Amino acid sequence: MNRTPRLVAAATASTLTLALALTGCGRSDEAGTTAEGSGGSTNSIPDGPATGTIEVWAMGTEGELLPELAEQFEADNPDVTVNVTPVPWESSTEKINTAIATGEVPDVMQVGTTLVSGFVELGGLAPTPQEIDSAAFFPGAWDTTVVDGTSYGVPWYVETRVLYYRKDLADKEGLAAPKTWADLTAFAAGLQDAGAEHGIALQTRGNSTALMYLPFYWQAGGEIMDAAGDFTLDNDAQVKALEYYSSFMRDGLAPPVLVEDEKVQNFIDADLGSFVSGPWERANLLTTAGDDFADKFGVAPLPEDEATGSFIGGSNLAVLADAENPDAAWKFVQFTTDPATQVDWFGISSDLPAVQTSWDDPALADDEAVAVYQDVLETARSTPAIPTWAEIEHELDLVIEQVIAGDLSPEDAAKQMQDAATSIGTGLD
Repeated sequence: MNRTPRLVAAATASTLTLALALTGCGRSDEAGTTAEGSGGSTNSIPDGPATGTIEVWAMGTEGELLPELAEQFEADNPDVTVNVTPVPWESSTEKINTAIATGEVPDVMQVGTTLVSGFVELGGLAPTPQEIDSAAFFPGAWDTTVVDGTSYGVPWYVETRVLYYRKDLADKEGLAAPKTWADLTAFAAGLQDAGAEHGIALQTRGNSTALMYLPFYWQAGGEIMDAAGDFTLDNDAQVKALEYYSSFMRDGLAPPVLVEDEKVQNFIDADLGSFVSGPWERANLLTTAGDDFADKFGVAPLPEDEATGSFIGGSNLAVLADAENPDAAWKFVQFTTDPATQVDWFGISSDLPAVQTSWDDPALADDEAVAVYQDVLETARSTPAIPTWAEIEHELDLVIEQVIAGDLSPEDAAKQMQDAATSIGTGLD
């Protein structure tokens, strides 16, 4: 399955459109209240089986595959019907915005992790019931559901970034998977010595460049915001991370301009020694090169500097504030996040479970390539759940691109990042 840069780019572009539309909007006073220990809601899921009809909107590949999982829920709840409408990612934000504005909404919908705050700002999502245990999920994934102290929805599946590398090239030079920044630089150089034209590929421009870069900022000890909700982007960690990230392109270890569509084939051809990407890339590689290629590459956590750090993404499931059948809708969401159901969904879709105990199942625990993601997910972080994040991310993309091109110093870039974020604000005031 090719879920991929296309999906990520579409989601990010939609996020930007939504965020720009929301600029200047104030938060609704009816957005929900936080209940202590509940994850942000005083709602309750009633006992008993689900009944009636549940309308679900799901995006991309998930929308095509979800009916198979819904059949299991219908079998357990004979008096319920689940209608799944697949929605293309590229048109999803416009469709959802229109639905929220008119009140003609589904009961449940899939929400990309960076989109939650925008839909909350529009008053479109219902707070999460207290029966949903936040501790069951990877912390970084749960954080993507929380806006201004209240949770709206639950993590459904997760993804994060790791290093894909040509194991055969590394073995040729006697290279171990890198654990530190210095290791990664030497590793990329060693893969070139083994015959690769470039030792590593990193995103250099366009949507989501910041999502590729931010793990390096976190690894350097940086934080996007402090506990008081103020942006903290102009600091030594930012300068250090920008200098390090751009050094791969400047020193010829990585392509100066990454052509995303060529990355997988270059890796298969051994012209590229390594790259950073998410779990979907394994399927891309094996689909393109065949199952035998699995022996030629490995995956490893991103190296650390002052700390470990990677980005956590994926999708959440949310119940709409105007849902016609909210009780059954929350029962369906609860079903999808049962540990056993999460394992079933992994088998259907290859989506990684957001529920931590699901990773104890042999289907995941016995697969070394998949198990790498568990360790990464335990410390992976999300971007801030604020309505303006996509607009801020867009500005960060542009600044990072200038640093990589050599048109802006890391020191000036850090200042521009801080100024842009502060000027845009959080959208929560």
